[in-house]
Amino acid sequence: MSDPMERIAAALERMSPPPFEAPDFASAEAFVWHVSPDRLTPVPRVNRVDLPLLIGIDRARDTLLQNTRQFAKGLPANNALLWGARGMGKSSLVKAIHAEVAREGLPLKIVEVQREDLPSIGRLLALLRAADARFILFCDDLSFSHDDEHYKSLKAVLDGGVEGRPENVVFYATSNRRHLMPRDMIENERSTAISPSEATEEKVSLSDRFGLWLGFHPCSQDAYLTMIRGYCDAFGIEIDDATLRAEAIEWQATRGARSGRVAWQYVTDLAGRRGVRVG
Repeated sequence: MSDPMERIAAALERMSPPPFEAPDFASAEAFVWHVSPDRLTPVPRVNRVDLPLLIGIDRARDTLLQNTRQFAKGLPANNALLWGARGMGKSSLVKAIHAEVAREGLPLKIVEVQREDLPSIGRLLALLRAADARFILFCDDLSFSHDDEHYKSLKAVLDGGVEGRPENVVFYATSNRRHLMPRDMIENERSTAISPSEATEEKVSLSDRFGLWLGFHPCSQDAYLTMIRGYCDAFGIEIDDATLRAEAIEWQATRGARSGRVAWQYVTDLAGRRGVRVG
């Protein structure tokens, strides 16, 4: 009979998942990170819009495009936090800029990471560090609650620990919150802590670790209508200006909001009524 320790070791080996193998990064421009088991899944077709169709966010567009080009060329670049109003194109901008830079022939990939998978980020970084390509790690709708410890894992990306952040990785995140946590939670912790100045410093300072802060604000009515006209022209949807204006304003009123997302939802409805395919 074999040694009990040998049997235990053999059982543990059978239970452990097989070592994760890196995918062929040349097979796709985009990947999604999954855990249990660890794997990078290629995305054959990314859901995105063309960069020229993103209206009213010129400063954020130009800044992020320049930063991404620098990174793709192997030059210094910053991690970026895109924060602000819902539906104003934060995640669309990240995906559109990735496509724009990749079209220039630079070896740039994008890897989407879910917020709940941040504790596994160290394993992903070890994998990407050894690859030839350059990677945007993208986390959409990033925020933390009062009992959420995932922000500590994010520091592995932003600070890099002992090894440092891989030279071929940059981190882009979107959030509705500038400091990645609710304002009432910040004020509550400050008011009840023994040392208020230190109570939230660790969490709030997380946003300070992003070199770029790009703010997105609610759009004006003119920008909203310009977005819709741009979509209509791009997809060949014929509609006169007076009808477009009347319908678009009524659509926004029923939604109680005005944003790039609301503009796209109106265009989707209009295209369906006119029998035009979009996307």
